Amino acid sequence: MAGPKFSILSQISIAHLVSHIHMMALPALMPFMVVQTELSFIQIGLAISVFNIVSALIQAPMGFFVDHIGAKRVLIGALIFGGCSFISIGLIDHYYWLIIAMGLAGVANSVYHPADYAILSQNIVENRMGRAFSIHTFCGFLGTAITPVLLLAIAAFSGIASAFIVTGLIGIVSALVLIPPAKEQAVARQVEAKPVAKKLNVRKRDLLTPSILLMLMLFLLTSLSGGAIQNFSVSAFITGYGLPLTEANIALTTFLFANAAGVLIGGQLADYTQRHGMIAAMALIFTAILAMFIVYYDFSSMTLLIIMGLMGCGSGIIAPSRDMLVRAAAPVGAEGRVFGIVSTGFNIGGTIGPLLFAWILDQGHPRGIFLCAALFMVMTSAIAIYQELYGTKRAPVAAVSS
Repeated sequence: MAGPKFSILSQISIAHLVSHIHMMALPALMPFMVVQTELSFIQIGLAISVFNIVSALIQAPMGFFVDHIGAKRVLIGALIFGGCSFISIGLIDHYYWLIIAMGLAGVANSVYHPADYAILSQNIVENRMGRAFSIHTFCGFLGTAITPVLLLAIAAFSGIASAFIVTGLIGIVSALVLIPPAKEQAVARQVEAKPVAKKLNVRKRDLLTPSILLMLMLFLLTSLSGGAIQNFSVSAFITGYGLPLTEANIALTTFLFANAAGVLIGGQLADYTQRHGMIAAMALIFTAILAMFIVYYDFSSMTLLIIMGLMGCGSGIIAPSRDMLVRAAAPVGAEGRVFGIVSTGFNIGGTIGPLLFAWILDQGHPRGIFLCAALFMVMTSAIAIYQELYGTKRAPVAAVSS
């Protein structure tokens, strides 16, 4: 009896959700690990940095493999490989293996953005592309939001090792969901057939245009502003605003879930207009203004929750328009490589951001976390507006004569 079939969008969104669970697993379990093991925050932070550095180094080359080998099969392999990496952390209780396994997980992580966006760009109709990107991104943000609750509950009930093993098993099970052909048989055949890039001559200069390099910088700045709030707002609220841990965590959770909801709103907006740069810029400026309110004013707990929710929603609205800007700059058939290049910005930001924000906290300036987030948002909005007005638009690459 045949198992259930999922649509292309459902398959890719599931993979994206799992990728964010894998990305958040070690940060989410950090409090338990520091208390129950002999590891320090610095040692665990080094393992997280290794994950991001490996992803940053090989994400662009991985985009090449995605376009030439086939996005779906590479994505399935990444889910299995990443899953096995996390299972091994649960089975091998040694710090050096934690470093190695997080590096291997970084290899798997480098696949997700190039593969996901290549499949979506080549298989979703144009007038639904924004909504497709938003659903895909929503699932990723949802994975980020549920990971701390899920893994901390498992760790409290049956131990840290079990939490890592479950994290890995989630990846392997999700890979099984991607193996069957999707509901859209014609689309599935297109994805699994020879990739279009094999029939196209993509020159290096087509992949390193000023527009694409600007989008890499936009992704880097987005990673810095988002990372400031996602990873350091709780510490900032506790040390700079006198909030108890519970209220600080509720504020962050509100931001994360509103962020996911904002992505769905952003997807609708992205499909109803071609002014994607302007949408992203307005949402960024709106969110930056709210962040500056937190810098300069002390609010009641309820007001702070409202502001954090609005900030999360604004941050989410940005994502689909950002992805549409990247797609507009990518040559047809080279989406995997282009998204691989620009997504490297996420990993660069994920590597340098923690060092910057930890230094700010160590200097006794917790409000500086929100100030930095606002400044990075303003810089990102300038790039979005420039890309809207002067950026290279989507054009096909030259065909190879047979």
